[in-house]
Amino acid sequence: MRTLVLNAGYEPLAVVSFKRALILVLNQKATVLAGAGDLQVHSATKDFTLPSVILLQRYVRVPTTRKVPVSRRGVLRRDGFRCAYCQKSANTIDHVQPRSRGGKDTWENLVACCLKCNNAKSDKTLAELGWELRHQPRMPQGIAWTVRGAERFEPEWDEFLNFAQAA
Repeated sequence: MRTLVLNAGYEPLAVVSFKRALILVLNQKATVLAGAGDLQVHSATKDFTLPSVILLQRYVRVPTTRKVPVSRRGVLRRDGFRCAYCQKSANTIDHVQPRSRGGKDTWENLVACCLKCNNAKSDKTLAELGWELRHQPRMPQGIAWTVRGAERFEPEWDEFLNFAQAA
């Protein structure tokens, strides 16, 4: 079970485990805004409803120009686990401008790629092969990319994420 953490300004900060969320609530550093239905954790003396959304007591500033860090998993997720060249299932990443020719590890230079296309491309440029990208790679946008740990959302989070996007 995962818990969405909001700062005092109701901006999403991170997704944490229910254990971490319960510790924050029990230490009075956060309050529960939404529970996870009937799911409970039992201790020797108390029962706790699992928190789905918690609000921190102190304000934590969210950087306005938050850059999404580049990662292999992030590139694959951005491209929907589809090869940028043939649209088959991708499990590797490829540098559009090869590293051996000065290509950098940036969102704009990395794409998801299947093993067959990756081996065929090797350290060649797209122009040398006559290949084209199906889409221009860029840094992902949106709340799903700026909230740490949020790869998929729980239904209980919708009203809080919609509130954050409207603000």
